[in-house]
Amino acid sequence: MSTTIGYAVQNAQSPLAPFQFERREIGPRDVEIDILFCGICHSDLHQARNHWGTSQYPMVPGHEIIGRVSQVGSQVSNIKPGDFAGVGCMVDSCRHCANCREGLEQYCLAGPTWTYNAKEPGFERMTYGGYSKRIIVNDHFVVKIPKQMDLKSAAPLLCAGITMYSPLRHWKIASGHKVGIIGLGGLGHMGIKLAKAMGAHVVMITSSPGKVADAERLGASDVLLSSDPSQLAKHTNSFDLLINTIPNAHDVNPYLQLLIRDGTMVLVGLLTGLEPSVLGVNIMAQRRRLAGSIIGGLAETQEMIEFCAQHGVGSDVEVISMDYVNEAFSRMLKNDVKYRFVIDMASLK
Repeated sequence: MSTTIGYAVQNAQSPLAPFQFERREIGPRDVEIDILFCGICHSDLHQARNHWGTSQYPMVPGHEIIGRVSQVGSQVSNIKPGDFAGVGCMVDSCRHCANCREGLEQYCLAGPTWTYNAKEPGFERMTYGGYSKRIIVNDHFVVKIPKQMDLKSAAPLLCAGITMYSPLRHWKIASGHKVGIIGLGGLGHMGIKLAKAMGAHVVMITSSPGKVADAERLGASDVLLSSDPSQLAKHTNSFDLLINTIPNAHDVNPYLQLLIRDGTMVLVGLLTGLEPSVLGVNIMAQRRRLAGSIIGGLAETQEMIEFCAQHGVGSDVEVISMDYVNEAFSRMLKNDVKYRFVIDMASLK
């Protein structure tokens, strides 16, 4: 075991504060990463404040991790010291269930081991995340980061980026498809960029007229105000795919009517119930689908990173120092960020 430092919450009410803890020793398949940047995800806030009722303390959040490899285990051959590397939402899985064998570790039937707020497999010790100086991760769960990428803008790709990339790839989006991104935030802004890079006609769907200009700046070909029934009517039966990033209960029925026959709406932000209920007719009438998706497997995450490097896709970020993180959490509650906070870990003293 070796000692490192980070920022942690001690309970659901406490602020993030300096915290000293231990990382495991490097095993033969492990990679040690000196963390350079770590994105702040809304789920960090939810977990820190126990909004989902599953939080364990003390907790070091952070699962959008970019750093430089400092050491590797004796059996690691795919990455070497000095390389840039990334770690996303998972640090382990069973590796032998049907989903893991297909490279879909995020759907591990035994449950993935999350980067923080989880127990290391076979041990009682907690996993601690990226709001820290360094991390040690099995090489299977490390992705290589091309040298030409802007590291601070690449950090949010490890969660926000792959969350949007995975459904776009699964539903085979390409030139000629019409894709709607519902909600313009950390996820939505990545959805616009990725769908456009895949050649799709991208429409931002928002209830906020104030977001029109920014959606167009990010690459949306059109903006649909969901608060205007006449605009919704003009787009009925026209979308191949809708990716819904809204995290709160809302009425999905008007959005379902936008889909073509056999079109799909994918939920990526809502963990709770749909209110009001989905009307069966809105699915049955055009054989539409309502689906869900979470992050992506490791092979797909590496593919996403390489796609973003090739197409110059990165997150719009506001870089902050570690001692600003509590203010960043407060601002996230007010949706006061465009579009991702990223911590410069050089500021962690």
